[in-house]
Amino acid sequence: MMAASNAMPVAVGDSTDVALAAAGDRQAFERLYRTHANRVYSLCARMSGSRSKGEELTQDVFVRTWEKLPQFRGESAFSTWLHRLAVNVVLNARKTEGKQTSRTEENEEEGDRWDESARAPMYIERMDLADAIAKLPAGARKVFVLHDVEGFKHEEIAQLMGITSGGSKAQLHRARLLLREALER
Repeated sequence: MMAASNAMPVAVGDSTDVALAAAGDRQAFERLYRTHANRVYSLCARMSGSRSKGEELTQDVFVRTWEKLPQFRGESAFSTWLHRLAVNVVLNARKTEGKQTSRTEENEEEGDRWDESARAPMYIERMDLADAIAKLPAGARKVFVLHDVEGFKHEEIAQLMGITSGGSKAQLHRARLLLREALER
């Protein structure tokens, strides 16, 4: 069931809840969490290529949100600020884990990538897009998600990932080629 408060525009509810949560109101923060958790999880899972890692990173994002909320100045929509924070948390987690984006990650195997046990049998000629994205090399996957899914510009991606905009374009091109190959099988 949907609560009546879900009928009001998100921006109005967010601005009130952001102000209350920044002042320490845990119920307001819980409402923000419920409103934005699915989108943050989706971003974290896509960027990390792992559902379980996505869950962990989502929690990290909201812990960081609680800590940094008093610093939110309202110069952009809360959802935009939260999205940027989530991207930064994912990218910082990769750096902390020592998994720098490189060509050596192309063959990286993670046991829980997109619930591989639920994949369709081999005789079915189509592959799930989420599975294909999860199998991309880490750098190409991040750029693809940020650009084609989340709508970031190459200059923004370059700044977030510490690469050049040309590198971002090259990674996106590579990701699209690999996805096309995977989906044509």
